[in-house]
Amino acid sequence: MFRRTRYQQGTLDRVKRKEGPDCWIFRWRETDDSGKRVRRNKVVGTVDEYPTETKALIAAEALRLTINTEQTGTSQQPVSVAALVKHFKELELGPIEDENEEEGRAYSTRSTYTDILDFHVVPKWGEKKLQEVRAVAVEKWLRQLKLARGSKAKIRSIMSVLFNHAIRHEFLPQGTNPITMVRQSGKRMRIPDILEVHELVALFDQLSHRDRAMALLDTVTGLRRSELIGLKWLDVDFEELELSVTRAVYRQRVGRCKTEISRKPVPLDPWVAEELLSWKLAAPYNQPKDWVFASTRKKGKQPYSPDSLLKRSIRPAAARAKIAKHIGWHTFRRTFTTLLKGNGEDVKVVQELLRHATVKMTLEVYAQAVTPAKREAQSRVAGLFKVGAK
Repeated sequence: MFRRTRYQQGTLDRVKRKEGPDCWIFRWRETDDSGKRVRRNKVVGTVDEYPTETKALIAAEALRLTINTEQTGTSQQPVSVAALVKHFKELELGPIEDENEEEGRAYSTRSTYTDILDFHVVPKWGEKKLQEVRAVAVEKWLRQLKLARGSKAKIRSIMSVLFNHAIRHEFLPQGTNPITMVRQSGKRMRIPDILEVHELVALFDQLSHRDRAMALLDTVTGLRRSELIGLKWLDVDFEELELSVTRAVYRQRVGRCKTEISRKPVPLDPWVAEELLSWKLAAPYNQPKDWVFASTRKKGKQPYSPDSLLKRSIRPAAARAKIAKHIGWHTFRRTFTTLLKGNGEDVKVVQELLRHATVKMTLEVYAQAVTPAKREAQSRVAGLFKVGAK
């Protein structure tokens, strides 16, 4: 042991070890159940994780928050944003590699939170005390970020959750979340592309057996890409014509679907089922526990990377089909929604097919009225005047 830094309540020590890098240890005193003052200590991390004293102090500050809150019910010192982020991640997100997702947020959600907090919030606001964060300053910062409006709105939303966490744990007084006053539109700069029926037919003609089955299945079921590549053959019931959506694969990590409603069964059209069965007979991995779209490069142990398939197969096929639109996996889901709406399907049916939590999500985010539907609706109104004019 060769350095000791006084740090509000407790001390932070850098300790040499016989093997491995030095580590930082936080030591403090607390009162046990018998009323006796006892010494406690906990390893904050190694010097590899926290190479500077400043970084170690920030990590120790988050630990101190937890200790003091448990003992007194409130934090008695000003809290930095970095410490709050660490406290939030430990209590609300848990280890990012944690396999148990039955409680709390799904892996994809936890990954998104972690990325935004680590790459945007902490670098800019980490050293600020919570009371120093002002709505106007956050708004100005968001405006300067070279990101899409939707991404900025996501950052704002997560920051608001973060400050609500601070209020709940009494690091801030009730009603003092500065992010609630931050204005940030999530409105898209341009309308996302959807595919017309003739474009889809042309695209399918240009795709390989595997990619055709994948794109067709996505177009007619509206599965999210993580759900699509998360399918196994045991999830496909060819007799009952139904898909069981029980898992999602995000960044090659298998987890549960985002919400309970996402795990509802999905109907499978007979023609699409035939296409899928045809692929199963041709697929190198077609046993019940195999992935429906298993990667041959990974010898079937993992599904294909959706980004890789999009780049190497789907978009080149679209170019060959002379489709100039920007295509992503979500294009198929959005197209499915729009075609359902264009066919006049009941909005509740559309919601349940897409497994949205609310009808509002279905109407406002995904569905676009196709041009022919708009023209026909306009013509019906104009027809009323034509009759009167005669």
